[in-house]
Amino acid sequence: MSQSTNISLEGRTALITGGASGIGAACARAFSRAGATVTVCDQNEQAVKELAEEIGGDYWAVDLSDTKALEFLTLDVDILVNNAGIQKVAPIHEFVPDDWRFIHKLMLESPFLLIRAALPAMYERGFGRIINISSIHGLRTSAFKSAYVAAKHGLESLSKVTALEGAEYGVTSNCMNPSYVRTALVEKQIKDQAVTHGIAPEEVVEKIMLTESAIKGLVDADEVASLVTWLASDMAGMVTGASYAVDGGWTAS
Repeated sequence: MSQSTNISLEGRTALITGGASGIGAACARAFSRAGATVTVCDQNEQAVKELAEEIGGDYWAVDLSDTKALEFLTLDVDILVNNAGIQKVAPIHEFVPDDWRFIHKLMLESPFLLIRAALPAMYERGFGRIINISSIHGLRTSAFKSAYVAAKHGLESLSKVTALEGAEYGVTSNCMNPSYVRTALVEKQIKDQAVTHGIAPEEVVEKIMLTESAIKGLVDADEVASLVTWLASDMAGMVTGASYAVDGGWTAS
């Protein structure tokens, strides 16, 4: 897939969580091509180190669900992409409480703490880009995903509050809302959904994942990364508090 060459992030520094694979890795590569110096953050130390070496960036191997360790963190970056996430599928009455709490620590509490750590330096320099990789499930709901949906809806609101507070300092905050992206996380969801619904894995994409989408296909991670790169650039200075659906028309209905 060809990438835009007229978006420049030259001289900018970026931190991307969940950066070792999927959307995060696509964003890391896109940012690097646009000229940014990227720190790739992931708990998979080997994978994140390899990607950092590939793009000439740095890496941070960390478990972001250990939120206590993030409370006194300070970050000095121009761009923060909160992407790390996980999915667990189960009916509410069977959802393991510790799993529910884990998802919220990783996908809502840690983004709050990272934003909190990054804003002072962004405010001081008068520039900042907070980009939260939300989901179509930040705008819509689905059965059996109570923890994920609740965390993404919370992330949407956190992003909007950040936009309001950061506006006078040149800091924008926006959400990306892709539907099902062709990643390892979605491949695992297909298997989990097959078990939950009692159908074959090959039926999950057609009968569950794409039923609401006008375009019957999975999103490519590079498609998400291209829009994230634009949001990170100077060209998106008036874009804040927004949610961008990359969903094949899901939210049009």
